[in-house]
Amino acid sequence: MPTTSQSIVINAPVADVWSRIGNFHDFSWAPNVITSVEKVGAIDGNSVGAKRILNNVFHETLIEVDDDQHVLRYSIDDGPSPVSRDEVSNYIGIIKLGPAKEGSGTLVEWTSSWESNVEDAVEFCHGIYVALLGELEKSFNR
Repeated sequence: MPTTSQSIVINAPVADVWSRIGNFHDFSWAPNVITSVEKVGAIDGNSVGAKRILNNVFHETLIEVDDDQHVLRYSIDDGPSPVSRDEVSNYIGIIKLGPAKEGSGTLVEWTSSWESNVEDAVEFCHGIYVALLGELEKSFNR
């Protein structure tokens, strides 16, 4: 099962980082990576079952949100190659926040796993998540 894992420490309290990324429909903090977010259906971005389309190609569903533990878990239901439904299945992404071990700040961990016969999506996904974490960090320094 291919996986990817990225992390960053953000110089802000966990509650502040969660308030920025906890809404599944809000990517205003990453304008250089996510250029469009289309809400699909009536479920709000803080509720399980929320759906979105990112950049007109990534179809995703929120499958867990835990405000107490600061965890979001979502699926990619379809997307461009190499994460299209024809190439991968059971794609699960997890964003988890916690206090940084050293000093102050928040450790943001973004992991994902999926089933596929090829490894092409590893580098593709890793690059996207590194860019998103960089945007998250920048959003606290603007």
